[in-house]
Amino acid sequence: MRHAILAVLVFLSGTLSAAAAEPAIDFAHQIAPILRAHCVKCHTGDKKEGALSLNTRAELLAGGESGPAVVVGKSGASALIERITTTDADLRMPPAEEDPMPAEKIALLKRWIDAGLPWDEGFAFVAPAYEPPLRPRKVDLPPAVGGRTNPIDRILDHYLAERKLARPAPIDDAAFARRSYLDLVGLLPTSEQLDTFLADKREDRRAQLIEQLLADDTAYAEHWLTFWNDLLRNDYAGTGFITGGRKQISRWLYDALAANMPYDRFARELIAPPTDASAGYGEGIKWRGDVSAGATVEIQFAQSVGQTFLGINLKCASCHDSFIDRWKLEESFGLAAIFATAPLEIHRCDKPIGKQAQASWLFPELGQVDPKKPQPERLKQLADLLTHPENGRFTRTIVNRLWHRLMGRGIVHPTDAMQTPPWNADLLDFLAADLAAHDYDLKHTLALIANSAAYQSRVQAVSAGIDDAGYVYAGPRARRLTAEQFVDAVWQITGAAPARYDAPVLRGKVDPAAVAAEKLSGKWIWGQPDAAASPAGETFTFRGTWKLPAAPVQAVSAASCDNSYTLYVANRAVGGSQEWTRVEPIVLTQLLKPGANQILIVASNAGKDPNPAGLFFEARVKTADGATHRFATDDSWECTPEKPDARGRFSRPGKKPKDKDETYQPEWKPVFPVKNGEIWKRQIDDELRTSLVRGLSDERHMVRAALVKSDFLMRSLGRPNRDQIVSVRPAELSTLEAIDLSNGPTLVDALHRFAVGIVKAREYDGPALVDHLFRATLARLPTSDERAAAVELLGRKPTPESVEDLLWALLMLPEFQLVR
Repeated sequence: MRHAILAVLVFLSGTLSAAAAEPAIDFAHQIAPILRAHCVKCHTGDKKEGALSLNTRAELLAGGESGPAVVVGKSGASALIERITTTDADLRMPPAEEDPMPAEKIALLKRWIDAGLPWDEGFAFVAPAYEPPLRPRKVDLPPAVGGRTNPIDRILDHYLAERKLARPAPIDDAAFARRSYLDLVGLLPTSEQLDTFLADKREDRRAQLIEQLLADDTAYAEHWLTFWNDLLRNDYAGTGFITGGRKQISRWLYDALAANMPYDRFARELIAPPTDASAGYGEGIKWRGDVSAGATVEIQFAQSVGQTFLGINLKCASCHDSFIDRWKLEESFGLAAIFATAPLEIHRCDKPIGKQAQASWLFPELGQVDPKKPQPERLKQLADLLTHPENGRFTRTIVNRLWHRLMGRGIVHPTDAMQTPPWNADLLDFLAADLAAHDYDLKHTLALIANSAAYQSRVQAVSAGIDDAGYVYAGPRARRLTAEQFVDAVWQITGAAPARYDAPVLRGKVDPAAVAAEKLSGKWIWGQPDAAASPAGETFTFRGTWKLPAAPVQAVSAASCDNSYTLYVANRAVGGSQEWTRVEPIVLTQLLKPGANQILIVASNAGKDPNPAGLFFEARVKTADGATHRFATDDSWECTPEKPDARGRFSRPGKKPKDKDETYQPEWKPVFPVKNGEIWKRQIDDELRTSLVRGLSDERHMVRAALVKSDFLMRSLGRPNRDQIVSVRPAELSTLEAIDLSNGPTLVDALHRFAVGIVKAREYDGPALVDHLFRATLARLPTSDERAAAVELLGRKPTPESVEDLLWALLMLPEFQLVR
């Protein structure tokens, strides 16, 4: 394992050197303008001087009459560089009658060739005549071969046979388990889960595992939340939230995923929100100050709808007619005008052209929006057109995204370039039609892909330039763990997951009938009789005593306070909320004991003027005998205007905070029931009941990285800020990421705490600990050589330092960091 650590260090240092040497080439903004200005007029379309075309990367690599124009990675051996730098007037390009290319542009072209000739996939200087079909298409499936009946395999077996290519070899059960767990629910299989699956002798065990994973609504929702947060640019903090220019859709999105909302309804509720819960997507970000015409809320709406649901890039066409594909400025503004609540003037390159945009849909073949209707009605019309059964582009876009997530490359690639041809139209069209035929059930499509022999094949070995002559399917491609998957895996292995999360959601999925049957017994209370006109900033500490007959097996509370509260149990703060409409279940199982338990709640009013205030608290306990015990705010509670410290203790008046009198208690007075508690009950009772039912659910799930605000580690691992839509995250290791993986405090602290704990517990000897860590990280046992090296690294008596080093080395292995 010492060799593995050295290999990781070499890998990281090599990546760092390459990354730190020069910034990456930006083809669209650095290279394309040079070629357009100096080369393409003579080397594209019908006019290809010397039979050399620069229209696409493949055509450039094909060369011309004089042979190859470029040697990838070697600018010094490339004829292109030779021709633009020569002093021979008969050979120089551009021709002698034009000005020579400036030195700084030549330097950029050299860097571009040396960097591997990066080219935005799908880009062509002269747009191809290809226009994707709009309507769905029924695919006649080829006959099944060798018992491979999955429609995906029937299509791909035919594809491979036509090209005389071998089928990719299958993976074993352990590799399949790791891949399917990570892809479908975003977690590593535990040793127990892996053992259970490997011991299963049923022929359909893989299909059973896929079904089991997709049936875990909580794990599924919390994994796919990452994908949809990126694609809908939803987050819990960041640009726009502080100023009120942006709204989350987190609660709606979480519930939609947990309930597996049909995708057509999902899209309709985002486009034409039935309630405010999903409105934040369309409303975008209201930027502060003056913004360009291409950054208004209306234009953001057009760009978001085009990219998210149709895989269309309307950003260029929001400034001018696109030079990437066929979209026009007026079409972008027409889509934006559907959202507009006032006349919208068209701007070209941020300058008004004196023409008003008319609300219109991009594909009038399916129908059109009535521009005379009010905005809410126009949005409903747009939602119906977008999800129209004859709009095959809607279904093709999402199945292409799901294929990319599970197989490593889109059928149309990149996934936001749906104007370009697919490498297999039958596969794309079948998946799209199949999704619609199964009521737009995204889990069905995921299961169909995961059950295919194609998905269950070995990953393709990918080398530099493999797609230069065009993509050829040869199996799945390995994918990097997302930032959230990596962090979740570390939390799984080390037990370092936080107890709280930031997303304003109620985790899990509960039975609505159970929520409806749950009865609340508590009362809204306050510390003085005129709760309807509580002074701004008024604060009370409330106290209740709960006597339990036995230790709890499960215990949970739910509370709300207009405006904020902090809950203290067992001499410590255990939860609270700054927003009365946000209710989260607070687990109290480890905090309550048999006998008397004191519950303290510090509750505060807010605002600038007197306004209504109130507190509600209710808890449930299940004991080993199956009984359920209830406790809630009522007339028996007491209150004081004094506030406790962080341990729930009070200071005698006149004493310094450090001089605590453990016996001191303030004067407690009876509470007052709030007469107008109905003003909150109508809005919050369902949340309170749901929290209690959900909190007592038998399901207990680790807090997931997708539910917490991004931190330095996750940002360095590629989690975006989400002020823009991100459909695909970077696949390359960045300098920042390499440094943070090497010695970032978040990762180092988690590994250290785990190592100290596992050495202290003395649960494993050296070889057993090695086996445990390999199975936890790689879902396999080590080879004999790996085990010997790892045991040697741990030493005769494992220390926290040696355990930490071994686990770090395993986490850095490509085998861990890739879904393969």
